[in-house]
Amino acid sequence: MNFWRRSVARVEKSYMDHVRGVRRTLLWAFFAPLGWANRGVVAILDFCYRHGLRRVQEPPLPVVSVGNLSYGGTNKTPFVEMLCREMRARGVKVGIVSRGYGGSRKGRTGDEGVLILRRGEGDRAEAGDEPLLLSSRLPDVPVAVARDRALGVRALRAEGAELVVADDAFQHRRMLRDVDVVLVDASCPFGNGGLLPYGTLREPVSALARSHLTVLTKVEQAAPESLDTLRRTVELFVPEDRVFCARLAVQGWSLWDGESLFPAAPAGEGLDVQGVRVFAFSAIGNPESFARSLRAEGVEVAGERRFKDHHRYDEAELAALSLRAIEVGAEFLSCTEKDLYNLPPSWRPPLPLLVPRVETVLEDEERFFRALTALLRPRLVVASNGHGEDAIGALLAEKLRRSFPEADVTAFPLVGRGDAYRTEGFSVSSTPSVTPSGGVLKYHLRDLWADLRAGLLRHIHSQLGAWRRLAGTVRTPVCVGDVYLLLHTLWGCGTAPLFVATAKTVYLSGHWRLERSLIRRGARCVWTRDPESADQLRRSGATVRFEGSPIMDLLGDAPTTQPPEPPASGETVRVLLLPGSRLRAYSDAGLLLGAAELLASRRPCSFLMVLAPTLELGQLAASCPGWVLEGEDETVSAALTKGDVRVELSLAPVSEAAVGSKLLLGLGGTANQLCAGLGIPVVSIDEKGKRVQKKLLEDAELLVEPTPEALADCAASVLDDPENFSRMSAAGLRRMGGRGALDGVVAYAESELGWGERCSVFRRLSS
Repeated sequence: MNFWRRSVARVEKSYMDHVRGVRRTLLWAFFAPLGWANRGVVAILDFCYRHGLRRVQEPPLPVVSVGNLSYGGTNKTPFVEMLCREMRARGVKVGIVSRGYGGSRKGRTGDEGVLILRRGEGDRAEAGDEPLLLSSRLPDVPVAVARDRALGVRALRAEGAELVVADDAFQHRRMLRDVDVVLVDASCPFGNGGLLPYGTLREPVSALARSHLTVLTKVEQAAPESLDTLRRTVELFVPEDRVFCARLAVQGWSLWDGESLFPAAPAGEGLDVQGVRVFAFSAIGNPESFARSLRAEGVEVAGERRFKDHHRYDEAELAALSLRAIEVGAEFLSCTEKDLYNLPPSWRPPLPLLVPRVETVLEDEERFFRALTALLRPRLVVASNGHGEDAIGALLAEKLRRSFPEADVTAFPLVGRGDAYRTEGFSVSSTPSVTPSGGVLKYHLRDLWADLRAGLLRHIHSQLGAWRRLAGTVRTPVCVGDVYLLLHTLWGCGTAPLFVATAKTVYLSGHWRLERSLIRRGARCVWTRDPESADQLRRSGATVRFEGSPIMDLLGDAPTTQPPEPPASGETVRVLLLPGSRLRAYSDAGLLLGAAELLASRRPCSFLMVLAPTLELGQLAASCPGWVLEGEDETVSAALTKGDVRVELSLAPVSEAAVGSKLLLGLGGTANQLCAGLGIPVVSIDEKGKRVQKKLLEDAELLVEPTPEALADCAASVLDDPENFSRMSAAGLRRMGGRGALDGVVAYAESELGWGERCSVFRRLSS
């Protein structure tokens, strides 16, 4: 039996020396193909996570992950302890989530798979050694052991935690983290450079690029030239100001009698270990590091026995190593504090068992915590794809800014330059995308061809590059628009977004089956524009809410007004003119002005033309022969006149301009729908896009031939027929519904995503 144990020990040592790069052995070369295969699997998984092919979701509390690239040995446990102590000192209630390697709890799923530890009380067979050690060292910090760490975070939230430190979670990419701290063992950073099982690495060294902060640990055990080489390697993937160093220090010494751990020297007195002979044994990721730390304290290591990480000792093994310790004249046995949780409960050491209490000491602690605090500031992004969607997105961004004042809210418009966001003071993270059609998805092949010639594919590639720069730095994205935007966001940053589905409704045939499948798989939660569309998506298995129309939210905080009454005979009515937001709006303006001129000859009217911010006033006037531009202030007093007909010009939001109006001559999309939702009858032109919109607005909108005469005739007939006017007004109110969707998005972000908690934590840490 002893021969067998010694043989196994020699094989284990040979393998560990090979994977750690100490001594390569031909015996282990057959593992090389497995290492290459593992590298391929890791690359595929990385691709899937980066592009949303595997689901990534944000937990409801800020999470700082402490992980590594290699299999154990980087001293994560003392680093997690140091981090938790510092957060508590700064007034933040902290919790720890761990998978509990070596415990039975790690294999369970669902709510019953979460085990909460306090004060080190628990079963090692169920919880694992490291969670019990952390719970013992941090008695006031709840430790959740769960295979699904997101469930563990939710359990910690119920325990009162405000921030969670995720132990060994760098590879657990299903859970979105606020900060990824990666530890690199300076004494043996990457082993022989191979992936498991050929080497010690879980991922290639290039995966360091995903980390936010990288800490080189145990620098006291590395030669200066080796440390310099390591820093240069790490800084190929991590900015220099995000690389830190830490050393491992012995805080004190304790003795283990088989039942309890107690100080080896009276309080206030240190134990003199200079020249003390010990026999060391350990089952940790880097056992050589343990021996070095003993020698650094002046301890004489008379002998040593190493086991694989998390190994559970049996009494025969302990009897054999104890006998060896006596043979070599050791005064003490010595092991790590983690090893105590893997000893048989009935075993009593024949020699005093000396246990060092270690701690992590950061070399530039203040700089580290400044960087960590800056990274914990929530960064929110609102994406949209269209002029109307930009208006809704800008309103949503403003609601987010008001609700989460510590957050950095940025915009990501796919179409145009993001003027709606810039006007409200939001930064724009996407690259400008201006195409002839003004959009991405086309109604006509000729529009697609024109956009392709203008660089549409280049724009898409550039936008995806902008997403990649944001990936890992922003919280759950919020999308306002269609399924194309949803897929663009998911492919670009990998995180399942919140989706405000403004583009489709069951009134317009609803989402296609493929779209419903993509929404179910890709969106964290969906808000629809009507309850019937919500029911359709819900039947497909998506998480859906209807809390009001996002389009009607464009009314902002304005008080609800009564729908307009039919105009009285001889009453001067105000008519809105809306040429739309895209490049054809310049030619459309002439059509609307011609209709206004004819309508003014038939009944008393005043006219207000609402312009999109993207339109240039001078170019608009030049495209309307016979009309004279008056007024130099483009935002307030400008007007176009022709004879006795005067058309005021405004850059105000349609929701403001519509107040007091009786009719809309509109060639827009979202703005037409908003006016219909206010009970204002809509007259537009008969073309493909408007026929689609007509299905939505039904009797609230009339379509006519694209001539001034047809528009004027239809407008006059509506204004002169009270019954038709009332019918159109009621149809618009019924089809568009009320407000509330965007407030629902903000409330969801507060309750389910924890953005309020994140702001609170950041506020306290930065004060």
